[in-house]
Amino acid sequence: MLLYKRGGKIINRWKDWYEQGKRDLERAKLDIDHHFFEWACFTAQQSAEKALKGVALKKGITIWGHSLTEILILLAENVTITEEIVELGKLLDIYYIPTRYPNGFSSGKPADYFTKKQAQEAVDAADKIIRFCESILLG
Repeated sequence: MLLYKRGGKIINRWKDWYEQGKRDLERAKLDIDHHFFEWACFTAQQSAEKALKGVALKKGITIWGHSLTEILILLAENVTITEEIVELGKLLDIYYIPTRYPNGFSSGKPADYFTKKQAQEAVDAADKIIRFCESILLG
């Protein structure tokens, strides 16, 4: 899934995943500016997921799925992960599904439930996770 062959050579695309994660974080900030708070929460989750998958790729760890908590558990076998990073991952995990689907709540659409405060909290969490990833990838 995450390694590709090009001209008979295996290419490790960790940098593509990491850079897209950073770009997604910038998109989440734009979503806040335009009051798409549910999308800011989801996009923040996606940005952290992509950056973490970049770390996994660089370390040669195969990752499937979207749970940041599960990704962090797998990474912890090879990388020191603080409790703060685990907690931030858990926070972002709750934004993966209900931010996108109207049936995530008994009535209303996701836009009715997510606030600017939550969106900013999600962006801040993703930013910390990305900086954690940078310490491994670029450090």
